[in-house]
Amino acid sequence: MRLALLVLLLVGFVLPVQAQDAHEITIARVHYGGGGDWYSGDPLPGLVAYARQHTLLDLNPEPATVELTNDNLFRYPLLFLNGHGNVFFTAREAERLRRYLDGGGFLLINDDYGLDESIRREMQKVYPEQEFVELPAAHPLYHIHYDFPNGLPKIHEHDGRPAQGFGLFHEGRLVAFYAYESDLADGWEAAGVHNDPPEVRERALQMGVNLLVYAMTYGRVDS
Repeated sequence: MRLALLVLLLVGFVLPVQAQDAHEITIARVHYGGGGDWYSGDPLPGLVAYARQHTLLDLNPEPATVELTNDNLFRYPLLFLNGHGNVFFTAREAERLRRYLDGGGFLLINDDYGLDESIRREMQKVYPEQEFVELPAAHPLYHIHYDFPNGLPKIHEHDGRPAQGFGLFHEGRLVAFYAYESDLADGWEAAGVHNDPPEVRERALQMGVNLLVYAMTYGRVDS
């Protein structure tokens, strides 16, 4: 399976909406409204550097930032949404995000703490016909590159609740993954920022790699 995956990664990932640069894949952080701190932390460079070292993903070392109304939205195969507190999408933003996801994009949502109520509400604007469903530990996302037999790892303690990974699907394809009560991004930042033990940071980075690999390959033909 690993060999087949490497072949897929060498072939590359192409969004049907707009082609990426032939040699780099850029991840973009979502700049959203509502007063929440969309800019919280600086986790993506650490994850990208780790993924460039441990996979064949040709990632741009400098992630971008994008608003959902910006035409550049369709240049990025993966969006990252992070923060605390309130998230708000206008009707136009929700429609654009729906078009992006239906067209082949992938959204990774990280609950930095306090995001749950608003992100569930706003994603209902995007997919009013469905709600987040918890992914079972056997889902390929948890095993595609590194093995997580118990599902989403717990990285940072919030309210004593277990980490849970939720998904939204379109026509059988996982289009959005929501990491709840885990705070993966905590472990992607530089070692001294949160003083997480090395083994905890490693789990966070490995799970992040799984999400990137899944989004760029199997996420497009989900079972």
